[in-house]
Amino acid sequence: MKRAGILNRHLSGALAELGHGHGVLVCDAGMPIPQGPRVVDLAFRAGVPSFAEVLEGLLAELVVEGATAATEVREANPAAAELLDGHFPGLALVPHERLKDLSADARLIVRTGEARPYANVLLRCGVFF
Repeated sequence: MKRAGILNRHLSGALAELGHGHGVLVCDAGMPIPQGPRVVDLAFRAGVPSFAEVLEGLLAELVVEGATAATEVREANPAAAELLDGHFPGLALVPHERLKDLSADARLIVRTGEARPYANVLLRCGVFF
């Protein structure tokens, strides 16, 4: 048994399969899930687990070279915007409809139980060397 880190076997396994340039969408409970990408659904109840909890856990295990979020997050969800800005100084912003289009090319989608709007980010994997 793992001692620490992400214990969910489906998520841990999916993360181990990621490579440089692959996309990982971390999304709220309301984000439409496109056909195609692998999905690990962590949503349990409204707000559980939160977007922040899942993002923090993923960032502890992933190398991320870039991130994209919806422009609308700034006005509709200042807490999520502040969290994203704190982790990604070069955060790219696109309209929400464009983020939904981009999510179709993600390798992995991690759905949280987040119930606040626009708590979504598309991460681009980097390399550790």
